[in-house]
Amino acid sequence: MVGSRAVEPGIPRLAGFRINLFTPAVLLAVAAVGWWWSARMADDMMMDAAPSMGMDGMNGEQVLTIGAFMVAWLAMMTAMMFPAITPVVKLYGRAATAGRVAPLPFFVAGYIAVWTSIGLPAYVAWRALMDPIDDGRPWAGRLAGVVLLAAAVWQLTPLKSVCLRHCRSPISFFLRFGARVTRPVGALRTGATHGLFCLGCCWALMAVLVALGTMNLAWMIALALLILVEKNAPAGERIAQFAAVAFIGLGAALLFRPETLTILT
Repeated sequence: MVGSRAVEPGIPRLAGFRINLFTPAVLLAVAAVGWWWSARMADDMMMDAAPSMGMDGMNGEQVLTIGAFMVAWLAMMTAMMFPAITPVVKLYGRAATAGRVAPLPFFVAGYIAVWTSIGLPAYVAWRALMDPIDDGRPWAGRLAGVVLLAAAVWQLTPLKSVCLRHCRSPISFFLRFGARVTRPVGALRTGATHGLFCLGCCWALMAVLVALGTMNLAWMIALALLILVEKNAPAGERIAQFAAVAFIGLGAALLFRPETLTILT
């Protein structure tokens, strides 16, 4: 079982130092690569040039194939989520270094698998919305307004609070779900369980991102910052509630003035 008090005595000082610095550094470096790749894909999608590798030509525009989109989605999720999950990964890394649990990559792989699986419905939604959003069609603006209002409601639900508390308290999470992490399969399952709680926290925010343009870097940055402070700031739960108020304002604006979508995207 993973726990800070149980793990600390079994970790040499040098190993503990490496975990405290190396693990966050690796996560942030991988996230930086994700941001670079997301920015690159966003630039590609804004071009009206001839099709390039990984894209199909449709009406003179570049459209990502599902394979290329899934790579971009994984990069985007890595960029947005990895900084926020540093505490839970660092805690697990301490236990892995002490030899109490399966190696860290198994846990992270379970987490990544959950978010990668969401890429398929995101692709379908993106293909359906990319042209209406670019054209600023009124129904696309109103749909974005409905999604923002739905996200606001979710931010205030008890289920969101339950998921957020599990994400904000790694020790509590492992005390409840970390009994079988000594084997790789158990670590995968535990990582996937944590990924599901993370999905419970953030699925509505990802829906907002899709409704406002999946590769919109400005919204990616804004929502990534919100996810980071929700999960790690002392007042994270209250910040989640404040975000709901902002979503209500934006959603209402889009319902009454759908042309506002062109400004937001």
